Amino acid sequence: MSFEEEKEKFLMMSRDEKKQHYKSEITNLEQVMTLPEYFKKNTGGVEIKSELAKKISMWQGDITSLEIDAIVNAANSSLMGGGGVDGAIHRAAGPNLKKECATLNGCSVGEAKITGGYKLPAKYVIHTVGPRGEKPDKLKDCYRNCLQLAKDNSLKTIAFPCISTGVYGYPQRPAADVAINTVKSFLQENADKIDRVIFCLFLQTDKDIYEELLEKYFQT
Repeated sequence: MSFEEEKEKFLMMSRDEKKQHYKSEITNLEQVMTLPEYFKKNTGGVEIKSELAKKISMWQGDITSLEIDAIVNAANSSLMGGGGVDGAIHRAAGPNLKKECATLNGCSVGEAKITGGYKLPAKYVIHTVGPRGEKPDKLKDCYRNCLQLAKDNSLKTIAFPCISTGVYGYPQRPAADVAINTVKSFLQENADKIDRVIFCLFLQTDKDIYEELLEKYFQT
């Protein structure tokens, strides 16, 4: 079976049919708290009143377990898989993801390209290549182009890992600042197009940074 046929097969499956292919426990959108819910439960009652904040989530866990429309892969320019989140996504999706990626002619820094999700709980994977080192304009392009692809493909839910903060060496706090600011601006312009953006945080240090910055960005 070609990757095109395999892609279509998985996209047409019901949730129950697709669950047979998952390698671990999944997390659906209802299990991921919105920002106001999170702050109310976890920060001593901090109140986030912004309506836009209901479209944002901060979640610590495995991005490959999320049963949503799209997850973002922090890829390298070849799109042929790598270490970290990139390798984890390719392993969970299965070999047809790499076959489809091979037809995309790579991806430049700041660009984004979309593929099927195959055996992942997510329907699609949006691949983006982050900058090496602190280059805010290129990192902003990553987040904005991923969100634009989601919008163009009528995808309502999307999850981001921390792009470029691993081996690419982008400092965590400045990277989080770019991520949150870019997502907020896009949602302000396209509030009816995206239902939820999830910041998927693996490290406790990232979680602490995002908690502080999200409160600052969305308290008013």
